[in-house]
Amino acid sequence: MAKTQSVSRVEFAMEAIRERIALAPGTRLPSIRQLAENLRVSKSTIVEAYDRLVSEGAVEAKRGSGFFAAARLRPFRLKDPGFQLDRAIDPLWIMRQALTSNATFQPGSGWLPDDWLAGDMLRRVLRGISRDEQANLTAYGSLQGYLPLRKQLARRLNARNIAAEPNNIFLTDSATRAIDIICRFLLQPGDAVLIDDPCYFNFQYMLQAQRVQTIGIRYTPNGPDLEQFAAACVEHRPKLYLTTAVLHNPTGANISLSTAHRLLKLAEVHDLVLVEDTIYADLESRSSPGLAALDGFERVILAGSFSKTLTGAARCGFIVARNDWIEGLTDLALATSFGTNDLTAQATHRLLLDGSYRGHLEALRPRLARAMAFTIEQLEHLGFELWIRPECGVFLWAQLPDQLDSADIAIRALERGLVLAPGNVFSVSQTANHFMRFNVAQCANKKVFDLLGEVLKP
Repeated sequence: MAKTQSVSRVEFAMEAIRERIALAPGTRLPSIRQLAENLRVSKSTIVEAYDRLVSEGAVEAKRGSGFFAAARLRPFRLKDPGFQLDRAIDPLWIMRQALTSNATFQPGSGWLPDDWLAGDMLRRVLRGISRDEQANLTAYGSLQGYLPLRKQLARRLNARNIAAEPNNIFLTDSATRAIDIICRFLLQPGDAVLIDDPCYFNFQYMLQAQRVQTIGIRYTPNGPDLEQFAAACVEHRPKLYLTTAVLHNPTGANISLSTAHRLLKLAEVHDLVLVEDTIYADLESRSSPGLAALDGFERVILAGSFSKTLTGAARCGFIVARNDWIEGLTDLALATSFGTNDLTAQATHRLLLDGSYRGHLEALRPRLARAMAFTIEQLEHLGFELWIRPECGVFLWAQLPDQLDSADIAIRALERGLVLAPGNVFSVSQTANHFMRFNVAQCANKKVFDLLGEVLKP
């Protein structure tokens, strides 16, 4: 991994160890030899790094057993977001680089290009709201959020066979905010939470902020590995499972119907809540059942938003849950943000009501399909092996040729103006180092693959 003289090898190693500690407090850390090989530094560097961290109290040395992450949970810390090539690649690496670098191409990002989104529609709707004397431009919003939008969302959910009423819905400013509120509502520090391995990288840091224990469950083309899931339920007694069941991030897979049914049965047996992130579901050409359609909100909480399909600037998200939970979720949101964004909710409602959003999706889906076919062709030409071939959506999960390390490739690509998404930022177990996630909408320019081909060369 590239380093600069301003960051010593010991400091570099300490930072990499701290990332492991943050994600798995109390667990055994790699041996000196193993970590030296992984970070490509000397054993003496690792010895000194471990010694310093032991003196700080971040690492515990157990004679004859090795080194362990301190069991106590440290205060949550986000690092400076500067554009640095020498930073260890952690779960927020992609977001930092995509938002702060001057990279020309961003095939590793999670959002659509600006010119694929609804800028013109938003300008028109916002002008209309500004001229409407009945529109709310100044007052705080209602407790659960703008009622006309909640009614419209309920109709859309029912069209997907998800039985919901407006009173089951609480509006937020994003899916990330929705999941944060859900976790605050249901979890206590030290609780165990199951997530997919691989999964959306920010799930790891959101859960770290909740000070909970995160357990990764291997993800398959049909959904989570149910044998491993059941074993984890017995061993860790988790409170919650967080997943993206439809158009999974980063793999693009959909949970199969049989896996979903068996998963719900396991959740009932082990008294587990399932949180389903549906942020990409509108990009499906035909709706998949997911979890909420099968459960009726007995154990499933739905979170979603329009940030990926409509706009990332005027954000509008939502939570769908059973009635006896909505009041508590609403109170928690009021305590931490004092209500919802009525202006964004009004704009989103108008776009749903007048058919603009439906027309936008109808144009977007075939465009994504073309980008998917093009990206698959280009990746296979470069020697990548696809994990699956998604029917639709945004993401491809692909294995690099020749067992190349995706973190090394991502660092080298930054120097050529490419932000890539190395596999281990998505993996709790750190077993995806030969994989990368590709956003097909950000890969429409052939130059992306010309530059990637140069980076792959020895």
